Amino acid sequence: MNRPGHQGHTPSDPVTERRAFGPSFGYLVMALLVVAGVLAYWVSAPDEPTRVASSSAPPPASMWRDAAPADPTAPEPAVEPSLGASSAAARPAMRLRDPDGDQTPDLRDYLNAGENPTMAEVLDRLHRAGVYTGIGAFSPPGTKPTLIGLAVPEDFALPEGYVRHHQTTDDGQPIEPILMYAPDRQFLDAAGRPMAIPKDRVVPPELAPPGLPNRRIVVPAPVEPDKP
Repeated sequence: MNRPGHQGHTPSDPVTERRAFGPSFGYLVMALLVVAGVLAYWVSAPDEPTRVASSSAPPPASMWRDAAPADPTAPEPAVEPSLGASSAAARPAMRLRDPDGDQTPDLRDYLNAGENPTMAEVLDRLHRAGVYTGIGAFSPPGTKPTLIGLAVPEDFALPEGYVRHHQTTDDGQPIEPILMYAPDRQFLDAAGRPMAIPKDRVVPPELAPPGLPNRRIVVPAPVEPDKP
């Protein structure tokens, strides 16, 4: 007689049902591969934006400056006139002389008509032409400072060994002559010993000859140029 608890089943049926619902080894391997792939992508994902950002960064400003075309509206640098051009403008024109007149050169041979050069420019042209007499004997203004010494009146009789030294200001004004030792002259003191002469040969007040007033010269003030 059959028992109710075992109707239609063999002892092996429960084991068969448990095996049908158990996990498969192949599925486990596939799941592990998927998880590993997701983890690998997640780990490598932050590096990609960095590489993209670095590759898309704008080039340095120096590259833009080098590649940028020149501005056609930018002003060109000023070119200083050459010395040859200025020298040509200052060169006087050939002067036409009277064949029967005086052929001695004068300032008109070194200046162009209508020019109003300064004294320094006049002396420069004379010296360039090799003229060192007359006005050309003077030094250009500012290159030789005025010597200050004792004024020598016109009616004062100079003893032997002394000279009057005449000077002018840079703008051509005459200055009172000063007392100087004559060049190439040896002076002796009261004991007969040689005296030391100043390098500029200007006589100091304490060594002035008897009778000369003890008064220094006064340099005239510069004359203001006429305003147009």
